[in-house]
Amino acid sequence: MRHPRLATFTAGGKARYGAVTTKGVVDLSARHEEWPTLREVIEADALGKLAEEADAFDADFAVEDIGYQIPVPSPEKIICVGVNYPDRNEEYKDGQAAPSNPSLFIRFPRSFVGHGAALVRPLESPQLDYEGEIVIVIGKGGRRIAEADALGHIAALSLCNEGTIRDWVRHAKFNVTQGKNFDRTGSIGPWLVPFTDEAQIADIALSTRVNGEIRQQDRTSRMIFSFRKIINYISTFTTLVPGDIIVTGTPTGAGARFDPPIWLKPGDVIEVEADGIGVLRNSVVDEAAA
Repeated sequence: MRHPRLATFTAGGKARYGAVTTKGVVDLSARHEEWPTLREVIEADALGKLAEEADAFDADFAVEDIGYQIPVPSPEKIICVGVNYPDRNEEYKDGQAAPSNPSLFIRFPRSFVGHGAALVRPLESPQLDYEGEIVIVIGKGGRRIAEADALGHIAALSLCNEGTIRDWVRHAKFNVTQGKNFDRTGSIGPWLVPFTDEAQIADIALSTRVNGEIRQQDRTSRMIFSFRKIINYISTFTTLVPGDIIVTGTPTGAGARFDPPIWLKPGDVIEVEADGIGVLRNSVVDEAAA
């Protein structure tokens, strides 16, 4: 069964949202002025309603005539999980077992572009790297959410290329914020797939390709910290709200782990693919040419 796909996009010089279907793109924002963006749709618990409704309308745009944007505009929080796959933990070669709690860091919306847009390699460093990840989007907010209840707080799934400037994550002793937040170095999308039940996320195959070559490959069933645990842990210290984005960790195989490292360069094409979600595709340009 094809999962419904709800995207934020630009067309005719205007920001919109709608459903990407086999017929084309249905502009649902024009039919729902009560919800200015998908963030308000999520808050109203109406993603499923929109997905069902799209079948009744003809397409308003061809897919090639839209520009994809980050699916949830202006999220209050984008929280990323660091090491969350067993082989990724072993990459650090520090002899330590997987930690008992997830490593977390924050990204700013400005550091991401949408599907089809170019990632920008900044002037300050050539060390642009890729990290393919599953995204969960919070639908029902809450604080101190129990693991048993956690999945009821997910509205949708998406994909992320959590692009990183590697030398800038080591500029200070403890934090990685700088290397994770250069403008337009990562991507989220192409769309949101409404969340239905645990079977949808229990064993997702996730892979990342660079110029067609598989670099990362793993399954969510092997994650060190489950989706339930991640939501429970994060909500212990911060109140999650509708539209919050949680990026859940990347498998082994990023460019930094090759000897010598293989950094992304202008002209490269990165594809992050996951069962039931789709393919997030981006190219690379230098900032001077962007």
